[in-house]
Amino acid sequence: MSTPTRYGIIGCGMMGQEHLHNIALLPDTEVRAIHEPDAAMRAASAAIAPGAQFEDSVAALVGRDDLDCLLIASPNFRHVEQLEALSQGRALPVLVEKPLFTDPADLARINAFAASYPAPVWVAMEYRYMPPIAAFLHEVHQATGGIKMLTLREHRFPFLEKVGDWNRFNAQSGGTFVEKCCHFFDLMRLALGAEPVRVMASGGQDVNHLDENYDGHTPDILDNGYVIVDFDNGARAMLELCMFSEGAQYQEVVTAVGPKGRIEAFVPGPGRFWPAHLGAAPVPKLVVSPRDPKGPIVRDIPVDPALLAAGDHNGSTFYQHQRFLEVVRGQRSQPDVTLDDGKQAVLIGMAAQRSIAECRVVDLSELSQA
Repeated sequence: MSTPTRYGIIGCGMMGQEHLHNIALLPDTEVRAIHEPDAAMRAASAAIAPGAQFEDSVAALVGRDDLDCLLIASPNFRHVEQLEALSQGRALPVLVEKPLFTDPADLARINAFAASYPAPVWVAMEYRYMPPIAAFLHEVHQATGGIKMLTLREHRFPFLEKVGDWNRFNAQSGGTFVEKCCHFFDLMRLALGAEPVRVMASGGQDVNHLDENYDGHTPDILDNGYVIVDFDNGARAMLELCMFSEGAQYQEVVTAVGPKGRIEAFVPGPGRFWPAHLGAAPVPKLVVSPRDPKGPIVRDIPVDPALLAAGDHNGSTFYQHQRFLEVVRGQRSQPDVTLDDGKQAVLIGMAAQRSIAECRVVDLSELSQA
């Protein structure tokens, strides 16, 4: 029997528990230690990973000598300080949840960490690994003949409740277009193979959380908007976000168009939210629509039911861990999603937030030089 790869985990709230469920499906892995300050989340995590030991601090977890890799799945605004804390222990491979950081002022700290930390760091961009999105990425250039226009639409449910309601406020989440949408900006860069130049966005908080109050403060997170991004290869991309549209059949629709044709990926939302009286949840689809000869080609992209049951991200968390473990085990040298990838996705989101707040086009150089 192979020696299991031993994880240490910082943060086991809703997303951390999804990671626990998926790690449990992977052969030759175990969760050895967890740091989670919330009592209810500790109890839930212990039920999923009964063999894990709980540490009272990040320092205590990082100081252990029986770990092979680390996962950070804490609230967004903790990521930078916890990455920096890793430098106090052995340099282990790290999988850190998105967004990498939440404040433009932290860019210098991220750059310093990237320059000094010697082990691989992988930023968790799960959407890359959703089977319909992975199929889209595999076929997009052949189907389009080169992307000229890329559109990502997400119509979904409002933000869920998190520990301490940290995701209700921009100061802790980074803002909706950082917290939620850095996934999509990562997909834009990946699909186009290009870098963003400028961002123009319009958005607002029109429906969600307006009647909520936390110690006298009303949430300030946006719930809808449009973001247009111009890229340095001449292509353009747009994100359409609506977080009060959970009645949609498909949660995400990704469309790319080029001189040869169009390709679309249709991704359903979490199965646990699909109404039982409507029967089985929608199956992900890939649709290729050539210009000549005309005629859409529709393909189902089913996802293993065991993976759907292990989380809310269409099986992608499992596939991401498969790839991450190859890095941990020395089978690959580089992460799929580097610190620079994670940084660039956040900067696009910050540019969108600034564009909305200041009603103007924002050049990416304004943020990258911050």
